[in-house]
Amino acid sequence: MGIFGFLKRSDIDAGVEKFRKTPGSVLIDVRNAEEFKSGHIPGSINIPDKEIESVESIVGNREAYIYLYCLSGARSWNAEKKLKGLGYKNAKSIGGINQYTGTLE
Repeated sequence: MGIFGFLKRSDIDAGVEKFRKTPGSVLIDVRNAEEFKSGHIPGSINIPDKEIESVESIVGNREAYIYLYCLSGARSWNAEKKLKGLGYKNAKSIGGINQYTGTLE
């Protein structure tokens, strides 16, 4: 993907739909706690990007499908790389909530 791979737009709506259709998958908002409280995608959990390694205590299965998002896609792209470095084969950044057209909690 290259160093600027995060600039390629992901379709967050399609990513959320995949999350909803994939049993056992996890949707992670990597924004900070205050951003998460201001509105997040239903069903998502909050693990700030700077703490993404703590996912190991929540998702022990390295084969699990993990969908990541942030505000614009940059932090979730970095979190994807970190998770893949930890052995999570199916971690995927789905982009930024700023492009999401669904309802927020």
